[in-house]
Amino acid sequence: MNTAEPVPRDMRADSSVTSQQLRDVALFGALSDEVLEHLARSLRVMRVAPGEVIFREGDRAHELFVVLDGEIEVLKRSRRGRDMRVAVLGPCDVFGEMSVIDLRPRSATVRAVAPARLLRMSCEDLDALYRLDMKAYALFVLNVARDLSRRLRVADGLLADITANVLDEYVTTARGTR
Repeated sequence: MNTAEPVPRDMRADSSVTSQQLRDVALFGALSDEVLEHLARSLRVMRVAPGEVIFREGDRAHELFVVLDGEIEVLKRSRRGRDMRVAVLGPCDVFGEMSVIDLRPRSATVRAVAPARLLRMSCEDLDALYRLDMKAYALFVLNVARDLSRRLRVADGLLADITANVLDEYVTTARGTR
């Protein structure tokens, strides 16, 4: 695994994001044009190079990211200490959203696979949205919950498939030893 350090948050900033780009991201679904314009002006965009780590499993967390362009991989450390790829994300995908909900350390390592532009939204940005427009804040949090629910459904399906495959392999092996 590449041992690059996490990307410094104040470096490689790029302020170019439009309300139309935000409109294309499900996370910002149903937000008014006024709120999208506010977010486009206030949220920061970062550029990351291939191999750069955005954050590491166990890091302090207080922000989420939206992939505007590029490709990102999510790595989870196994009990045996191996980093396993659990997801590849592309444009309009979101990561790090658990951190703005539960404020716990990062649950995975995330790094760029290809050059990428990321939109960064911190807990402070979320608080500013709450103060600006409580309805927009509620819609945003509901969109985060929907995305987390979708991911949980996918994980449940994968877990069921893995369990079934392991069980099938066990039964096949047990029958072969008789």
